[in-house]
Amino acid sequence: MKLEKIDIRGVQVCNVTLEGAVDYISEQLRNDIPTAVYTPNAEIVQLCIDNPSYYSIINSAELIVPDGVGVIKAAKILGTPLREKVAGVVLGERVLQLAAKENYPVFLFGGKDASRCEAGQSVADQCKNMMEKKYPGLNIIGTQDGYCKKEGPENDKTIEAVNASGASILFVCLGAPLQEKWIWENRDRMPGVKLFLGLGGSLDIYSGNTKRAPKIFIKLGLEWFYRLCCEPWRIKRMMQLPKFYFGTKSYKRKLKNKKTTK
Repeated sequence: MKLEKIDIRGVQVCNVTLEGAVDYISEQLRNDIPTAVYTPNAEIVQLCIDNPSYYSIINSAELIVPDGVGVIKAAKILGTPLREKVAGVVLGERVLQLAAKENYPVFLFGGKDASRCEAGQSVADQCKNMMEKKYPGLNIIGTQDGYCKKEGPENDKTIEAVNASGASILFVCLGAPLQEKWIWENRDRMPGVKLFLGLGGSLDIYSGNTKRAPKIFIKLGLEWFYRLCCEPWRIKRMMQLPKFYFGTKSYKRKLKNKKTTK
């Protein structure tokens, strides 16, 4: 399946719907084609703008979907509208459904360790229990919390655990851009894994430790505001949103001026 890509401030975002993304992933798995999936929001695109070295990392993924109303708005401003927002947390759960149906073994990497959880289990293990109950036939074959070193001997052990598990699908939920950088640096060391997903805090939501915004907030494009209300410490990160929005308007004007002066 060939994907149309839209340039959003240097990030090559795939112009797909949620269903189209699931179909693409399913086809890649059937054909045994290694695939990385990243879900950048406005904050991540702005990170690339401010730190251009991240462009090669983010754009290395075979499937890049717009996870955030800011990216959707930027596409409209630039005159290259995207079909719809594809939330990573929703896409990830659809992948778990697919894995249950097609018997693809899954490994979960990320989230708090057991010592930081009231339940006495790591977030990844809680997620395994919840999702295997929700989707009969789902085989989450291994877990690793995110509180480990991402390089050196400790990182080698994580990769060895993934390889030994026989997982076909690897959820890497370390937060951006760490998770994308980790996949970019290590994917070739895990030849058995055919699908790498960088999905931020999705394990917290799947495990029930964090609630997603109410539907009305999602519908109105205010999921970011709900998260800010629940987690005020995000205020510094959220300041990237207006910077990206107004920066895109300025970028559009510059493009227009270049065309008129030619």
